[in-house]
Amino acid sequence: MEVGGDLLIIALAVVTSTLGAIGGLGGAIILVPLLTFGGMSITSAAPLGLVSVIAGSVAAGRRQASDGTVNHRFAVVTELGATSGAVVGVLLSGVLSERVLLWCLAVFAIAAALLGARRKGMRWQPDTNLTVADVGERPGSLSGAYLLDHSVVPYTPSRMPLGVCLMALAGVVTGLAGVGGGFLKTPLSSEVMRLPAKVAAGTSTFTIGLTASVALVLMAIDGRIVAADAALVVLGSLVGGTIGARVQTMLSPPVVRRTTAVALVAIAIVLVIRA
Repeated sequence: MEVGGDLLIIALAVVTSTLGAIGGLGGAIILVPLLTFGGMSITSAAPLGLVSVIAGSVAAGRRQASDGTVNHRFAVVTELGATSGAVVGVLLSGVLSERVLLWCLAVFAIAAALLGARRKGMRWQPDTNLTVADVGERPGSLSGAYLLDHSVVPYTPSRMPLGVCLMALAGVVTGLAGVGGGFLKTPLSSEVMRLPAKVAAGTSTFTIGLTASVALVLMAIDGRIVAADAALVVLGSLVGGTIGARVQTMLSPPVVRRTTAVALVAIAIVLVIRA
């Protein structure tokens, strides 16, 4: 399926993975609709979106983990819901028409943007009693602390049962459309479970790779992956994920949150146009 040539596929993967890593959205939510603009069906584009999510997650993960912006315990707990939802989504893929699916994704993107944009300032403040040695996760809990400039910011997530249930919905979206689900996971983590914006974005970048892997395996079994196109997407996404992770470390939490909201609105516009 023509989408403008190999270089265009790589360029799209670089740009979308960069944006995805900054906001923890996963570049696939932008990449998949753009690929369909070139004439590729969403059924064919979805596996490439998942490939992009996985490669971008791997590239960004090392940098984000070093700053304490990935909470692995929180990720494991929320993935119980997201992975289960991803399996259901793949099994249901094909039930919804492409037009209905694109409109649903657009509505989800706008809702997530409003959820993240309505709050101002920082919920979690730096603690002058903490040092760099305190950065990371707290043993036996989901609490942690991350490095912000030269300060250490502690946090404790809440409303976990509700959050895990909503993460299952994000997983269903992943399986249906191959978009990673990060555009839902990041605002859910930040606004529902009250993680700091940068931790929500970093942890989302990590977890969407796990969720996407489950969905991608099922799609591979179904023979829906074109190896040549997937290799191009991997190349571009590794570069984009690395760039995005570096940019994110230089941004303040409010800027990350606003950037995420703007990106979600742009995503919704692209989806509506495509629909």
